[in-house]
Amino acid sequence: MQFTALGDTAVAIEVGEVVTTAVLAKVGALTLKLRKDPPRGTVEIVPAATTVTVFYDPCRITGFKDFCAELEIFANKAKLAKVKKPRAIIVPVCYGGEFGPELSVVATQAKLTEKAVVVLHTKPVYTVHAVGFMPGFPYLGGLNPKLHTPRLDQPRVIVAAGSVGIGGSQTGIYPFESPGGWNLIGRTPFKLFQAEEVEPSLFSVGDRVMFKAITMEEFEKWK
Repeated sequence: MQFTALGDTAVAIEVGEVVTTAVLAKVGALTLKLRKDPPRGTVEIVPAATTVTVFYDPCRITGFKDFCAELEIFANKAKLAKVKKPRAIIVPVCYGGEFGPELSVVATQAKLTEKAVVVLHTKPVYTVHAVGFMPGFPYLGGLNPKLHTPRLDQPRVIVAAGSVGIGGSQTGIYPFESPGGWNLIGRTPFKLFQAEEVEPSLFSVGDRVMFKAITMEEFEKWK
């Protein structure tokens, strides 16, 4: 386990070098432990695929080395803690049409029909590797290699909230309307981030996710 300073207000704790189920479980356990009883001076805790980044107020800690030593104690306790069972989340998606303008692009590159792309996209059980870029955006690992598609050369100025896209070897969902360069293949009616909730993000690192294809009529009823 390594501790790396990120400027003078954050430290990244490297839990592992490669994304594996075991590493994601350790990231989840450490995150849970730190959020439950954060060290003095902690401002925010951000889990990712192989790291947990702890942002802190430099005016409230005695020194970087002391802060890291305290974090190491938490990390060792987290190793012994019971790992939280990952949640299983099924996400309904309306594929293609105005919701998925790049579905044909992905299909052409993969030498498949659009229907076959949808079948391959809904088949795996994905794992949330990280939540970032914007609040609630899940980076999902487990995409079939046949569907790996480079990001757009020219990103869109506006991507609708709920859009499901493919960016390289990952798939993800845009929680809010924003710019974006991923290949859009569909859209979900789910709200991914609700600031008023105790846990505002629908997804957490380590969660298991499956996509379920729905019709436009089902999409409208869901909303």
